[in-house]
Amino acid sequence: MTEVVAALIWENGRFLICQRPAEKMLGLFWEFAGGKVEPGETLEQALVRECREELGITIQPEAPFMELTHEYPTLTVHLTLFSAHIAEGRPQKLEHNDIRWITPEEIPQYSFCPADEVILQKLRTME
Repeated sequence: MTEVVAALIWENGRFLICQRPAEKMLGLFWEFAGGKVEPGETLEQALVRECREELGITIQPEAPFMELTHEYPTLTVHLTLFSAHIAEGRPQKLEHNDIRWITPEEIPQYSFCPADEVILQKLRTME
């Protein structure tokens, strides 16, 4: 099982989503910023590193928003999604095809990675 972390970053009633590069697995699907936890890292350390690498920002992880396990055909991931806020910087497209700030109402307009569906359902019901 692959340990993965992601950030639910809110700003002015919108949250940040990122579009995967076309050449990667699940290319052009939308997701939350984050990635794989490397050996010796805590979940929070991995999330801070991934957001710096992918978006050029420093984030402050808060409480876990949700945890889930998802089985893809070739990979099983255990995902911990942290609520987080930006401590420094403005998000930049360093690794993603696109990035956007969206409201929960706008979720149906985007094709997300299958592992994120349970999270998106929870976001839609929080309003």
